[in-house]
Amino acid sequence: MKSWPSPSLPSPVSGPSVSVTAHDTAQDAVVGVGPESGNARLYVCGITPYDATHMGHAFTYVTFDLLNRAWRDAGLTVSYTQNVTDVDDPLLERAAATGVDWAQLATEQTDLFRADMTALRVLPPDTYVGVVEAIPEVEALVARLSEAGYIYQVEDEHPDWYFATTRAEGFGEVSSYDRAQMVEVFAERGGDPDRPGKRDPLDCLVWRLERDGEPAWDSALGRGRPGWHVECTAIALDTLGASFDVQGGGSDLVFPHHEMCAAEAVAATGEPFAKAYVHVAMVGLDGEKMSKSKGNLVLVSQLREQGVDPMAIRLVLLSHHHLTEWSWTSEDLEANVARLAAWRAAVSGGTSVDAEETVRAVRAAVADDLHADRALEALDAWAADSPQANTDAPGARDTVRALVDGLLGVAL
Repeated sequence: MKSWPSPSLPSPVSGPSVSVTAHDTAQDAVVGVGPESGNARLYVCGITPYDATHMGHAFTYVTFDLLNRAWRDAGLTVSYTQNVTDVDDPLLERAAATGVDWAQLATEQTDLFRADMTALRVLPPDTYVGVVEAIPEVEALVARLSEAGYIYQVEDEHPDWYFATTRAEGFGEVSSYDRAQMVEVFAERGGDPDRPGKRDPLDCLVWRLERDGEPAWDSALGRGRPGWHVECTAIALDTLGASFDVQGGGSDLVFPHHEMCAAEAVAATGEPFAKAYVHVAMVGLDGEKMSKSKGNLVLVSQLREQGVDPMAIRLVLLSHHHLTEWSWTSEDLEANVARLAAWRAAVSGGTSVDAEETVRAVRAAVADDLHADRALEALDAWAADSPQANTDAPGARDTVRALVDGLLGVAL
């Protein structure tokens, strides 16, 4: 599956780089992420393309774009994989409700997502994989799990294949949920703890046999389609290998999705799935979580159609730390439209103050658990001081423009 065009990035700003840290959900602590040198490996769970990109999506992908840029600023290369869940129950349900072919709906919404990411200057993943094209990898992973004794079929009219989740070493270490909480959340987020024939309520589906009217593919497991969690496990292991540096996504993926993925990977490889699990808080509107199911969405594409500068949208997202839940407001957007204008005026003006201290502050803030919010404050201070500067600091405006562009992804 094609990704989207990469923005043209300026040369790195000179000066010492800073090692990157981020909050690891599994350890509930801020830890170093990525190697000291060489290649950093990142997997971020992608969209289920049945509707347009809302601010919750955008917050997630801009956050991991910030991590990607921070690693590159630290002198690392990055291998980044993102999937598209282009066959799944929500997509099929929306297609049936609207009378649109499911594959056409997936293609249209994936194209719109790419356009939104391009506008927001999100660096494209190196590998962008749809589930439909990764079915051979899913089948191969399920075969490995079966050989290790983790796969079984339920005995009913639809003998689907399940993974014996709770048998996997380390199950529960990503979320730290107790069993009662797991069962409750599993039911709320696409699981089927009450399905008859399962050996354990927390066992998860890996291959759903064909039902009338549903897409299906031939496999050694029978004609059908993959379950949700095994898709990401298979794609990540195939493209990045085991024990990659960061598994990322929204906080609603901590359980069951990332917990189940981790369990499957350990059972298949004997190694941890990821070294760290970084999650992004939910975005709300009018005090409620913004979600497709609620319909209370602020869409990137709609704002762009209204003439809102995508860089102002990106600044709104960067102004909130990824661990803090927040709500989209028009006041927040207006403030960041003004911030963007002030920065652009400062880098285009006749005088400016020296930027060395600002560069250090911005780099340190981003490297410290991706605190772009603090980086923006440092740049606000530089922009406010520049018009009052008595002498022009040679190259300061170009330095700030390059820093904001390369590290924060904002074109001035």
